Amino acid sequence: MPKMKTRKAVACRFRETATGKLKASRPGKRHLLTHKTAKRKRQLRRPDLLDDGHFKTYKRLMCL
Repeated sequence: MPKMKTRKAVACRFRETATGKLKASRPGKRHLLTHKTAKRKRQLRRPDLLDDGHFKTYKRLMCL
């Protein structure tokens, strides 16, 4: 059976934490920032952990 290739689009969007979870930047921080509150923009800075429903799929695509 041949090796699985890494999906580069997925690998660029997610990073693996030390415990094996996947973290990604949050959506909604690119444009239309003037009407968003300072609190909302501040909270968008922190990375988000991937939920369990998508974890198995993306982990397999990253070939980890």
